[in-house]
Amino acid sequence: MKIPLPLPPRLAGTAFLTTDNTGLSRSRLRGADLQHPSRGVRSVGLDAQNVRDRCRSYAPRMPHGQAFSHVTAAQLYRIPLPLHWANSTQLHVAVNEHDEPPDVVGVQGHRFNGIDARIRSFRGFRVTDPATTWCHLGAILSLYDLVAAGDFLVSGRVTSNGRETPLATLDDLARAAQAFAGQRGVRNVRIALERVRTDVDSRPETWTRLILIDTGLPEPIVNRPLYSAAGERLGKPDLAYPWARTLFEYEGDGHRVSKAQFRRDIARRERFEAHEWRVIRVIADDVFVNPGAFVARVRKILRQQTNARSESWSF
Repeated sequence: MKIPLPLPPRLAGTAFLTTDNTGLSRSRLRGADLQHPSRGVRSVGLDAQNVRDRCRSYAPRMPHGQAFSHVTAAQLYRIPLPLHWANSTQLHVAVNEHDEPPDVVGVQGHRFNGIDARIRSFRGFRVTDPATTWCHLGAILSLYDLVAAGDFLVSGRVTSNGRETPLATLDDLARAAQAFAGQRGVRNVRIALERVRTDVDSRPETWTRLILIDTGLPEPIVNRPLYSAAGERLGKPDLAYPWARTLFEYEGDGHRVSKAQFRRDIARRERFEAHEWRVIRVIADDVFVNPGAFVARVRKILRQQTNARSESWSF
């Protein structure tokens, strides 16, 4: 068997049209070591499970007037999504109202009026801007998840060094929602807009806040630092009711995997409790499986806290 010539190193991690000047012969372009993501496109070493690599595979055949949109844009922006959408491998591509959507396996096309004014470059890809992408999600996400997506955009992604710069502002979302009149999902978008908040760390945190509010409890403050009477900074809980000296800390699976995180969580909780704050630890089941039992527990704790402080509470 004839051994094919090695591929040029510059092609690793790229996708290209078979008509591009790559220096590869027609027979070499048929080589088994080249990926064939779609008709007329070849790629080298790209992972179809990775959204960026899927977009790289489509980009060579993407004309100037197209942009990644909807779920694909959300994945590129790292907007938190339910598992079904977070793991979706279908590409979504928007075109203007006069063009034909792409007819490519694994790609869903969308016509979108005025797309040229809504495209931005993000990490090397042409994408609908964050606020427009959020509006597009209004047709497929539940209200809580749409609020969580909006919270993420106006808060900025949490990193080990703090937060990234937010991808949008509340005003950006409001302008996009206004321009979205008459589109699918616009009612969901308008309701969600009123409930989006800044300084939110995670999707479960958004869900916890909305569950509390929608069961008749007051809206908690979000990620605000708390201090002792002497001015010592105690920490910045996810959510809090200062009037009842009660706070909420969402504990995902990552809090149990890391021994260092586990120790920090204990020290943090002890610090709050030493200054007479009641800490309610929230887990996924409380939010996504049995919120009724969680809210009942919260109500009981709030009564205990307010009775101990000789304050009335009637929620």
